[in-house]
Amino acid sequence: MGDTSFVKQTVLHDLHVELGAKMVPFAGYDMPVQYPAGILKEHLHTRTAAGLFDVSHMGQLVISGDDRAAAIETLIPGDIQALDVGEMRYSFLTNTAGGILDDLIVTRREDDLFVVVNAACKDQDIKILTDGLAGKATVTELKNRALVALQGPKAAAVLARFAPEVAKMSFMTYRQVEIDGVTCFVTRSGYTGEDGFEISIPNSHAVNFCRKLLAGDVVSPVGLGARDSLRLEAGLCLYGHDLTEETTPVAAGLTWAISKRRREEGGFPGAEIIKNEIANKPAMKRVGILPEGRAPAREHTEIADGADTVIGEVTSGGFSPSMETPIAMGYVPLEFAAAGTEINLLVRGKSRPAKVVKMPFVEQRYYRG
Repeated sequence: MGDTSFVKQTVLHDLHVELGAKMVPFAGYDMPVQYPAGILKEHLHTRTAAGLFDVSHMGQLVISGDDRAAAIETLIPGDIQALDVGEMRYSFLTNTAGGILDDLIVTRREDDLFVVVNAACKDQDIKILTDGLAGKATVTELKNRALVALQGPKAAAVLARFAPEVAKMSFMTYRQVEIDGVTCFVTRSGYTGEDGFEISIPNSHAVNFCRKLLAGDVVSPVGLGARDSLRLEAGLCLYGHDLTEETTPVAAGLTWAISKRRREEGGFPGAEIIKNEIANKPAMKRVGILPEGRAPAREHTEIADGADTVIGEVTSGGFSPSMETPIAMGYVPLEFAAAGTEINLLVRGKSRPAKVVKMPFVEQRYYRG
């Protein structure tokens, strides 16, 4: 196993162990990959009822300052100034080549911006934001709060038992609510393709709150394994895999996250390169892939044309519990990106047929109000 003494733990670590979780190192933290029910059951339970995920390893940041919205727009292409209080937006930190340094969620609150960043990029992101906003806004990490995701068609009914006002929230909105006498930050968001919430709660109350959520059989604990298969079915990117410093938002199919104003005005790193790709199309594009047969095409599997000439690579792949078939995402040249295009996957030295398909693989069921 090697020395794991440097691995951090979330405040829910002992609860995971008590629930029988198999723990693995992930983004510098000891995290549950699955519980005794197993990845398949955890995945399907989230699709039919509700799953509880510990995402406390992610970074929760607060950005304050009079010109915070305009200031953060110098680092990301998201239209933050257009947000009303209580609205949130998916965006990304870009580099001068138009590549993605991380993807993140920005929420506009009354007096500040609430930003959630990926665990593996947390330290880098805090430095980029702190340096980039120096003299204009301040960045504070909330280290005293846990973050849990409650996802699935029954999530709203469960959370409404503790805070009735969440039932009326629509997708990508924020509310501050009182749960058990403590202030919680609730967003109607998540990364499974299902309706659900992310709940930021003080560390001191996190374990007790999770125990209450898990009481009964509606909510089951879910680990990283099913989190990955759920987001893959929903066609959602994983940073460090489908998104990297070499990937542009246009190639990744994330142009929708850059508003007309931001495209015209620019003013963020790599803006000219990104604008040029929007106008003239990128060389490569992220696509959904449906392999034939039962063998999954894992990350780094080579994608080939009909003559088995390598043209691209799988960036995420696995077995879809909902569809009972392998699915994958990867990057191919534009001429191979149309749905229905036949390609080959080079799996363990063998060429296996596959075809390009539209994403998401499984319908997204966000609550729009």
